[in-house]
Amino acid sequence: MSISDNIYNLRKSLPIGVELIAVSKTKPIQVLDEAYQAGQRHFGENKVQEMVQKYEAMPKDIFWHMIGHLQSNKVKYMASFVHLIHGVDNTSLLEEINKQGRKHDRVIDCLLQIKIAQEETKFGLEPEAALAILQSQEYKNFKFVRITGLMGMATFTTDTAQIQKEFELLKSTFDQFRSLDSRIETLSMGMSGDFKIAIDCGSNLVRVGSLIFGERN
Repeated sequence: MSISDNIYNLRKSLPIGVELIAVSKTKPIQVLDEAYQAGQRHFGENKVQEMVQKYEAMPKDIFWHMIGHLQSNKVKYMASFVHLIHGVDNTSLLEEINKQGRKHDRVIDCLLQIKIAQEETKFGLEPEAALAILQSQEYKNFKFVRITGLMGMATFTTDTAQIQKEFELLKSTFDQFRSLDSRIETLSMGMSGDFKIAIDCGSNLVRVGSLIFGERN
């Protein structure tokens, strides 16, 4: 099937209120353009340099999502246009995003990444640490960065019960945060292999790559 068909079928399967991010990392411009022509407007990249190059080459009504682990010294390159930064896991990164947001006079939306997976290689905060950031005076003083939700990645496993348990943990954390801050509205969880479980558990933003574009180059 074509990329257009894949996007159409995915969109048809998603409940109302769930946003689809096409994970376009490593894919060339012409492939992204095919998805764009099919109506896709939200794209996810995990390398800042690659996202900047694609931003410059693609139409300007695209919403760019930074979904990879982000280093503070890379924020400045995308601060003028990034729509949402998914993987914030420390206060110093929030501070840098706020600093770059001030330079461009725009508030940059972010998600706190919660560690729900068993793997040591996965980044993220414990729920208590994330809550401490949300409630800290330091964050309240930031005027150009806004935490709008949470993101998490489940363990890479075929055990669907474990994946569901991890997503349910993230959803309960999200509900707690939302009760404390009305700006918390985005729950980003679920990828090509587990997005249906994630949606059943309450995700409203899914990051899908291989089901749209095929396996990574």
